[in-house]
Amino acid sequence: MTSTEQAVETFDSLDPTTDEVVGTYPVHGPDAVAAAVGRARGAAEWWASLGFAGRAERLRRWKGVIVRRMAELCDVVSAETGKPKGDAQLEVVLAVEHIEWAARNARKVLGPKRRPSGLLLANQAATVEYQPLGVVGVIGPWNYPVFTPLGSVAYALAAGNAVVFKPSEYTPGVGAWLVRAFEEVVPERPVLQLVTGFGATGAALVRSDVDKIAFTGSAATGKKIMAAAAERLTPVVIEAGGKDPLLVDADADLDAAVDAAVWGAFSNAGQTCVGVERVYVHTAVYDEFVAKLTERARQVRPGEHYGPMTMRSQLDVVRRHIADALARGGRALVGGADAVGERYVRPTVLVDVPEDSAAVREETFGPTITVTRVSDMDEAVEKANDSTYGLGSTVFSRRRGMELARRLRTGMTAINAPLSFAGVAALPFGGVGESGFGRIHGPEGLREFARPKAITRQRYRMPLVMTTFARTPKTDELVRRLVTVLHGRR
Repeated sequence: MTSTEQAVETFDSLDPTTDEVVGTYPVHGPDAVAAAVGRARGAAEWWASLGFAGRAERLRRWKGVIVRRMAELCDVVSAETGKPKGDAQLEVVLAVEHIEWAARNARKVLGPKRRPSGLLLANQAATVEYQPLGVVGVIGPWNYPVFTPLGSVAYALAAGNAVVFKPSEYTPGVGAWLVRAFEEVVPERPVLQLVTGFGATGAALVRSDVDKIAFTGSAATGKKIMAAAAERLTPVVIEAGGKDPLLVDADADLDAAVDAAVWGAFSNAGQTCVGVERVYVHTAVYDEFVAKLTERARQVRPGEHYGPMTMRSQLDVVRRHIADALARGGRALVGGADAVGERYVRPTVLVDVPEDSAAVREETFGPTITVTRVSDMDEAVEKANDSTYGLGSTVFSRRRGMELARRLRTGMTAINAPLSFAGVAALPFGGVGESGFGRIHGPEGLREFARPKAITRQRYRMPLVMTTFARTPKTDELVRRLVTVLHGRR
């Protein structure tokens, strides 16, 4: 090592199934992050100059690389998260759909549009258009390391921004793979860049010269990001956790509802922000639902149907929630106190759990589910809404699905199917309360990464000119009469 060289701190990415090292990556400090943002700043103007069509063409080429090498990407996802390759493929496929939607619809959503100028300013042509912010920092999660961050990255790119992407320290290889694939189709400028490391790297990105931060993670970390971003008045979009409810009405298709509950609760080892954690079942079908759910849950096997807990510390959270539920009088019909192992957690179905217990109030983020009997759907809605979170929700009802969905205090609701709102690229994704604010996906997701620009252009001179010191009392009287006719009627 020469005197001008410095040792670069690194960290290992581990396979959570075996603890095998699957990759080694640099820990980027504030200087490295600032340099990446600086490079992005220079690339942003060029990327924006390509226009909607030019950017769409590059995004589609990126999408093509991802699809043609999907098996390779799924291997990386599986190695870093432990999830089955079929589940890895599912999130990649959904991400590809979102890239295509953003590329295809950016012009329609963000392009110039005429607005009515009103009678008093009828001589003005009024338009609004959405201009790129510049550089967007994206901080991604580990549980869906392709689908979730690309919900911000792809939309920010389609809107004309450069992006600096900081993946989770548990899945840096996935982030590196995606950035390298993008560089293959956009080799000219560093439009999409990677920074890796731990929380300090993310904090450096938040405090850097970015124009917006898109964060996915816990509510606690989201609050810290907001506080840091406030130092520069950097806007943020926060997609935090959830404690998502599933409501089962008396007329529900119970087999479908049970299948949705099992998938929503146990897929990806329960490590899903919109996963089902609470179920409220009408008393008329409660016993039958619980019997069916118990039977199905016993057929789900960790290591086959889902992987280990990616973040080992989450094992303690799951263990604590189960223990608290049982100590408070709850019963485990499947799993229970011994369900938490060294890497895996067996499916756990809890009943008779008090509503003020940790298993009901806090995000578990593991393969557990609580099931509660309710006298009617009004009680179900009341209990479902009694939460600091408000991300996703699910309703099973043949007659009242839309009514119940509208009453739930969540950003998204699926009726008679599990989590389907996440797969519809045209729909906004996000929550309320402790689940965060702002939206990714859909038209709202594109606008999240652009600034509205209002423009007026005078087409001809009006006989009544109000914005001049040459205005006369006669003009004021005519304006008063006109406004009275237009707006002063009883």
